[in-house]
Amino acid sequence: MPYGASDPRSALATATPAAAPAATDYSGLSTVELSELAPAIEPPGRRDWWARGQNFVLGWSIVDGDTDLGERDEPEEHVVIAADPRVSLVVEARGERVEVPGERMVVLPPGRSRVRAAGSGRVIRLVRSTATDLVDLAANAADYALPHHNVPEFAAWPEPVGGYRVRVYDLTVPTLPGSPFRLYRCTTFMVNWIRPQPGPRDATRLSPHHHDDFEQCSLVLDGEYVHHVRWPWTTDSTVWRDDQHHRTTAPSVAIIPPPSQHTSEAVGMGTNHLVDIFSPPRVDFSSMEGWVLNAADYPMPSPAASSTGAEA
Repeated sequence: MPYGASDPRSALATATPAAAPAATDYSGLSTVELSELAPAIEPPGRRDWWARGQNFVLGWSIVDGDTDLGERDEPEEHVVIAADPRVSLVVEARGERVEVPGERMVVLPPGRSRVRAAGSGRVIRLVRSTATDLVDLAANAADYALPHHNVPEFAAWPEPVGGYRVRVYDLTVPTLPGSPFRLYRCTTFMVNWIRPQPGPRDATRLSPHHHDDFEQCSLVLDGEYVHHVRWPWTTDSTVWRDDQHHRTTAPSVAIIPPPSQHTSEAVGMGTNHLVDIFSPPRVDFSSMEGWVLNAADYPMPSPAASSTGAEA
């Protein structure tokens, strides 16, 4: 992997990769330009947009005032993020009522839950794609009319230490030393709340890499990016794809398919902020001591069950 010596991800090359079947066909890059779309729905106090990947649905909400995000009855953990300091949440689940300030990630347990938001700012929701009512709202639903290639069947990670409950994580804590990463995981998702970057990325220090068997969701919160994507050739030229250099302005979603080589280049002159999302969590990041900030709460699967995340 072409990471610089100062990039902590260069250590991933020492990990033993899991065996993955050779790809014989590919799926394309799926993008949603949220800034160019009308909201999917406009409940009182907010506007909602939805996008999806193979294993998940992502909700993007602009909150202005008090609003009820509604009740869910999910069979697995799901996530709500108050992305801005001036938006707060009240979460109710399993007899708990938790008040959550801005710039926090909340993991909700399986079963019935309700979330209310107040203030002004952005709220992100991550739910498994078993939520068919939300799948139907996704702007890129047509891209997933058929399952995407090279993504194995979803398997949730082990139950958290101490059992399921509402868990809240601070997104303003220091990043991984020498890296802009803040990594959190639960049984269904991994979120990399990357530190915002001022100005364009150095075009001579990009980090093209690939994933054998999992999608990467890149959510642009602020600024402007170019997602560079290249697919490997196989002996069958009918499945070859042209390189893509997808330029996008916040807010937007890009679902990057395996095993395409890719890197995202910040090109905006102001603040650029990208968040990466994976479902299920990445094994390779999780295997690195100290990388996942809430690792003590969420055990990893047994080695026999851990194949996702062999590549950086």
